[in-house]
Amino acid sequence: MSAEDLENYETELELALYREYRDVVGLFNYVVETERRFYLANSVDLQVRSAGGEVFFELTLADAWVWDVYRSARFIKQVRVVTFKDVNVEELSPADLQMPDAP
Repeated sequence: MSAEDLENYETELELALYREYRDVVGLFNYVVETERRFYLANSVDLQVRSAGGEVFFELTLADAWVWDVYRSARFIKQVRVVTFKDVNVEELSPADLQMPDAP
């Protein structure tokens, strides 16, 4: 497999993932971003914790979808994320779910 073949393969995977995202985004209430992953979820519990003088975030998502091109099963019943980095949680509104019209 050449470098160009590999690049084309990865491009196709990303495009398929985007299409899947576009198809499922309307099923979820929240967008969650961590330093490693992007999630859609219907339930989000974010807790700020500290241990040994360090602050970290414990995030529990239920009924979620994860943006991960290399993962075959992207729907997740429940996921727990622990991170020392920022976490962004946004509630989706119906207007956010509208895809832009094609030019």
